[in-house]
This record gives sequence, structure tokens and C-alpha cells, in this order.
Amino acid sequence: MTEDSRSPEDSSRPLAVFDLDGTLADTAHRQRFLERRPRDWDAFFAAAPQDPPLARGVELALASAAECEVVYLTGRPERCRADTVDWLARQGLPEGRIWMRRNNDRRPARRTKLEILQELARRRTVRMLVDDDELVCADAERAGFAVVRVTWANTPEALKDAQEREGRT
Repeated sequence: MTEDSRSPEDSSRPLAVFDLDGTLADTAHRQRFLERRPRDWDAFFAAAPQDPPLARGVELALASAAECEVVYLTGRPERCRADTVDWLARQGLPEGRIWMRRNNDRRPARRTKLEILQELARRRTVRMLVDDDELVCADAERAGFAVVRVTWANTPEALKDAQEREGRT
């Protein structure tokens, strides 16, 4: 995964790590692109700038910013960085570093995200991970991380399958 180094690291504050799709961004309007065969990944990611925000996720990110440095850990591919940065700003979310999947990385989200969390924890205190992917949450908890499981969004089976088996988001 690749990191955006736009904002400076303040090592005195713990990190609050937020997923995007299904946590902060409501992807329901673009699920149709994953329900077809073959899946239309280009259209799925091209529609991301129109995602409505998930109010409970946004509220938690804003509240977390009072005590933590908010950073973002997403399975979105690197080619979506500009759209993602713009979307976060339009929602009024805290500025923060963004880790994204390399464009050709097809490993399961639970593997890639856990690697980044462990790397972050070597340098900083990770206060919490907020994610909607049950497999990511379970692996993070087994590794000793505090996890907030997203209950405010419905993650469709097509997206769950894509996260685990296709390594696409």
C-alpha cells in the first residue's frame, strides 16, 4: 500500500485509523457495478466521488480528531487518490495521511490493512481502527488492536467478496 505524506506526523498524538468505503462513504449507489459479471471495477471506482457520507462515521472521525491524528486506510487503488482527497475535503473530514492499495495489489484487504496497522504501531500508538470489513476487524483484534466495528452501514455480499477474494477494495 502507498501512503500520502501531505500532512506532517505529530508523534505525540495517537492515531485513529478510518476505513473509507462502508465506514465513511456510502457505496450503495455503486454496488450495481460489482453485481454484474464481469465486475466493472473502473465504473465502481469512477462513481466514488458521488458517494454520500455516512453520518455516524463522519461524526466519529470528527470527534476522534480532538484527541487523535486521524488517518485513512483504504483498499481503494492508488489511481483513486485525487478523487479520495477531494471527497474527504468536501465532507469536512480531518486532513490526514491516506494509505491506498497499489494499483496492481490484489491481496485480501485483511492482509494489506493488518500489515499497515502493524507498521504504524511500530512508530505510533494506534488508538483504534474503524472498519466495516469483519475479516479485517477480526484479524486486527487478534493482533491486539482496538477495533470499532461499523454497524451503521450495510456491506453487500459483492463488496465483501471483492475485499477478500479479489483484493480490489
